[in-house]
Amino acid sequence: GWEGRSSCGLCGVQRLQDAMRPLPAVQTRHIFAPEAIQRALTETGASQQLGRETRATHAAAFAAPDGALWGIREDVGRHNALDKLGGALLRAGVDPGEGFIVVTSRCSFEMVEKTARFGAPMVVAISAATDLAIKRADLAGVTLVALARADGHTVFSHPERIGTHWVERPHV
Repeated sequence: GWEGRSSCGLCGVQRLQDAMRPLPAVQTRHIFAPEAIQRALTETGASQQLGRETRATHAAAFAAPDGALWGIREDVGRHNALDKLGGALLRAGVDPGEGFIVVTSRCSFEMVEKTARFGAPMVVAISAATDLAIKRADLAGVTLVALARADGHTVFSHPERIGTHWVERPHV
């Protein structure tokens, strides 16, 4: 039979190396502006209906390159929320390579690996990233942005995908 897991996948694994499967190399033509990340964070927060009602769920959202949300899925488990989002993208025929993922949780290596397997070039997490998540993101070509809040964010891997918005200032 077929077995599917939505958790971290480490249960029963004796050695960490046994859980580390090869990852696809994620490619994209998109450069994401910091403003797009902020827009996606704002829209994710505003779209968390179940989270507002229960104050006990995580969300995973998919954003277009400009940060506009395509969709969001919520669950008490952060892995489940991301799995639900991946399924929704697949069912709708949305190419994850055309945008980025936002998660309302910490970013573990499993979240990075799921992002890479979906083919999304970037994952943005509102909380911290683990050391192993950063290493796996670097290896898979995934831009990992964490500690993403209204006052800014930190880019931990593949910063070349984050563009800058230049404002021309008059000379004084």
